[in-house]
Amino acid sequence: MRSDDAGRETQVARLIQGVRELLRPNRDDLIQVVRGFLMGSADIVPGVSGGTIALILGIYTRLVTAISRFDTKFVRLVATRQWREAAEHIDLRFLVALVLGILSGAVCLASLVLYLLSDQRSYTLAVFFGLILASSMVVARMVRPRNSAQVWGSCALALGAALFAFWLVGLQKIGFQENLGYFFVCGAVAICAMILPGISGAHILLLLGAYETIAGIIHNVPRLLVTANDLLTLVVFAAGCAVGLVCFSKLLRWLLDRAHMATMAVLGGFMVGSLRLMWPFQKDLTPEIEKLRLKQFESCVPQQWDTQVTACLVLGLIAFSVVMLLERWGSVAHSEDDIVIKR
Repeated sequence: MRSDDAGRETQVARLIQGVRELLRPNRDDLIQVVRGFLMGSADIVPGVSGGTIALILGIYTRLVTAISRFDTKFVRLVATRQWREAAEHIDLRFLVALVLGILSGAVCLASLVLYLLSDQRSYTLAVFFGLILASSMVVARMVRPRNSAQVWGSCALALGAALFAFWLVGLQKIGFQENLGYFFVCGAVAICAMILPGISGAHILLLLGAYETIAGIIHNVPRLLVTANDLLTLVVFAAGCAVGLVCFSKLLRWLLDRAHMATMAVLGGFMVGSLRLMWPFQKDLTPEIEKLRLKQFESCVPQQWDTQVTACLVLGLIAFSVVMLLERWGSVAHSEDDIVIKR
């Protein structure tokens, strides 16, 4: 009996020590929180994906790998109480710091971004246009074809992905079905889009017609104004997100391992195609609607060169330059991306 008690005490001591190490912040944790903050800030912008920011900062492969490690091996490690090994398997410290940053960015900047998109729309979109355009160039440099055949193949894949994204972001709402199975599918599809650079999960939810329902339930949960059916809908939606995220991250990880060049070409194409949503000059087609998520806009060409066009051009160039500087700083991050979990 004493040996059993000693064994339990050892396991508890290891668990406590592991928790202490996880909670003790270091420089790398703070860097991941900042990166997550940038991702969370991007995720709340319609048409912008946190995956784009992850790609710019050089943590995309590491993020996809960590998510894909929620597998049977992880379950087995947890079941056998090998806490440290389980945490290392999924890169838990990295995920915790990143998620904290993502949540902080979404909460802290939600109101500011909504104000900017409502009252300073052209200037805000000009900034994001510059950010995404520069980001697509950063991704294009990651393709690195070795011969002319690979050059043409990469160009074809990028063009196809760009045309698909251009078509997708221009769609209006499709038919909506009020049932749990549909919400599960919406969660799985939207979360997949969220980790793809250039495609916004929130925009996909809008297209599927589920955004208002899910956003309304989440908004009402803290106020305790939800029904049992609302909670069931949210749980099913979250389950769809979890299944979609794990399964799709495994596919992405497989593609990055076995077809890195082609995958990067497609991701870059997605980003270029998504620029359709970021065009700074747009006409409001629904001025009578106040809620931003319900409004519809149409891209247009300025009738004359005025101060607004000049300001948009300057802001876009500044944003473009910031990304290129970040990419230089991110050279260290890209090397970090290469050493991710190679067991």
